[in-house]
Amino acid sequence: MDSLLKRTTFSSLRSHHQLLAKDPALERFKSYRKSASNIRRVGDYLTIAVVAGCCYEIYVRAVTREETRKALKSK
Repeated sequence: MDSLLKRTTFSSLRSHHQLLAKDPALERFKSYRKSASNIRRVGDYLTIAVVAGCCYEIYVRAVTREETRKALKSK
């Protein structure tokens, strides 16, 4: 069982390194790595923005719920 786990881990690492290797078909395009990096960075920023927006929504709903609860208690 251990050898199977080690083998699959090694093969997944090997495939990961193959994905990161230079692609000879794309060598003539000098900026393909830079543009891929920029796309990845934009995706990271969008992910952060979406998570922040979700957290803000949760906060606003919690605050309004608490205010409503306090208003109902005071009546």
